[in-house]
Amino acid sequence: MTFNPNDIGQPNGNYFALPYSLDEAALALIPVPWDVTVSYRSGAAGAPQALLEASAQVDLFDADVPEAWKIKIGTLPLNEPLAAANKKSRLLAENIIRALEQGAAPDEVTGMLEKVNAACEAMNAYVYHETQKQLAAHRIPGIIGGEHSVPLGALQALSEKYSDFGILHIDAHADLRKAYEGFTCSHASIMYNALRSDSVKRLVQVAIRDYCFDESERMRTDDRITVFPDMLLHEAAFNGKTWAAQTAEILQPLPQKVYISFDIDGLSPAYCPNTGTPVPGGLSYTQAVYLLKQLALSGRQIIGFDLCETAPYANDANIACRLLFKLCCYAHRK
Repeated sequence: MTFNPNDIGQPNGNYFALPYSLDEAALALIPVPWDVTVSYRSGAAGAPQALLEASAQVDLFDADVPEAWKIKIGTLPLNEPLAAANKKSRLLAENIIRALEQGAAPDEVTGMLEKVNAACEAMNAYVYHETQKQLAAHRIPGIIGGEHSVPLGALQALSEKYSDFGILHIDAHADLRKAYEGFTCSHASIMYNALRSDSVKRLVQVAIRDYCFDESERMRTDDRITVFPDMLLHEAAFNGKTWAAQTAEILQPLPQKVYISFDIDGLSPAYCPNTGTPVPGGLSYTQAVYLLKQLALSGRQIIGFDLCETAPYANDANIACRLLFKLCCYAHRK
């Protein structure tokens, strides 16, 4: 049957109901159903499936990318054993968090922590090996979380392939905590862990508005980190600075090769209110898309991306899968 991009989307196991197999794909979407270490509201483990279902409703015309539907986007199947491991480890993590909140000493939860951290390492190994496979096949990897810890394995694989790249990090949080709540691969530690790689030459953080004293000091003293705090972006706009001018400043420090790490709570919670840790403020959807578009137009190479922390609710998934389509279009745009 000939695929018609004007027809109703017919669910077929591929994101956006596209007809392409993984073997022929130029871009591979890797779903990671994992939310073990979330510190407030769980649920992001259901996002890969929720986005898959919602994505069939996305119209495939894109004004910026002619014939966007011809981008061969392949989909890895959902890893059911990983989803089952997530449920088991999340129960342990909830017990750890509850105990710590009630004043337990860290050594009182050591045994449970070791089990959770081992499970997270196994998840990272899965993402690492799957990303390696896609890179070897010359596909751009796109990670669909899940909590924001899940792209670490992909970043490790990319660090082996590329010796010099930057990360454009859109988020409400700095994610620079070291082993938050004892979880070495916490959702709040992804950028701390990413910066352990010498290949990551620059981290540009956008819309950050919720962080601790240690993270503030790291942002101030690490010359690889450039931060555009949410309030300063808004203050500049209040004083007449255009988003176009601010976007140019955001992109300026990034090197030629760029990985995009997009936590959905980088947007205003008006768009995806059910995300695990919503924070007032943030970017509008159109601001975010404009930033991604200007990155693509800048001539830089987008080597991969992730989209994390979406809650598996209809409105949230609908917004997120449209953002996912933009990420795919701009990553592939020549």
